[in-house]
Amino acid sequence: MKTFIRVVEAWVPSSDRSMLEYGGGMYGQATRFAEVSRSMCFGFGEGLPGQAWQQRRPIVLKNFEGSYFKRTKVAHAEGLTSGIAVPIFAGEFLTSVLVLFCGEDDAHAGAIELWCNEPAEGHDMQLADGHYGSTAEAFEYVSRRTSFRKGNGLPGLAWGSGLPVFMEDLGKGSRFLRAETATKVGINRGFAIPCPVPGADAYVMAFLSALGTPIVRRFESWEPDATRQRLVRIAGFCEAGGPLAASADTTQPERGQGTIGRAFLTGAPAFSDNVASEPGSIGASAAAAGLASVVALPIVRDGLLVAVVAWYF
Repeated sequence: MKTFIRVVEAWVPSSDRSMLEYGGGMYGQATRFAEVSRSMCFGFGEGLPGQAWQQRRPIVLKNFEGSYFKRTKVAHAEGLTSGIAVPIFAGEFLTSVLVLFCGEDDAHAGAIELWCNEPAEGHDMQLADGHYGSTAEAFEYVSRRTSFRKGNGLPGLAWGSGLPVFMEDLGKGSRFLRAETATKVGINRGFAIPCPVPGADAYVMAFLSALGTPIVRRFESWEPDATRQRLVRIAGFCEAGGPLAASADTTQPERGQGTIGRAFLTGAPAFSDNVASEPGSIGASAAAAGLASVVALPIVRDGLLVAVVAWYF
């Protein structure tokens, strides 16, 4: 099963905070791209990570040619066609920049969207940018003419709660406001994550996928327990096994324990290419589903970690 997200990497400030250095990644079969990336660094405003650092907001780069992107030739050779950079802040302090690279073909149906509310401009969340599969033109047309109030629709629910939101079947119920158009182009699942940044503007990344080309192969949302020493799985979905139970029967990672626990401890993305080694039932369940790697993304709001999102490939 080919996923829409092909490569995930992180860039972290150097000790003197003058540049962004390589902070780990998950590259799958894009071995040449991995080799080139590990030797690089980015200044303020340089390349895709540096642009997210400078602009202090998520960025969607739909085309590499003729842009500020630094690895166009090797990216195209690996079948990567677009990139999304998400800066992660602890208050005003940049902890890291997460970068996602996507690939697509003629059969792909799905989208990655960036939604934004600027309070000075109004009460709604509008589409700031997005990358849509080649079969989702009608969905893109509708999306660019849609807006959301806090608590309404997939982006609005993530905006209102400040937490990740997952919808298993976008065609059921009334929470997904673009269900009819999504169904027509084959989009059936969605998850959205808030992207807190300094200032008053609010950003949400929405990931929408189809049965044959999921964004990732498994998605989990974890939140700190009352003691803030362990994480509890709140929701999850695996393309191989369906909905995942909450943490009653699942290992609850402590700070620093496993990939998810490292993201909890550091407030920066964490990676593993050996998912079977994750603690307890986390690794056992993922390995049984045929998964190989995991990326853990922290959601930090006002300097406090509120959730960790785990993506499995």
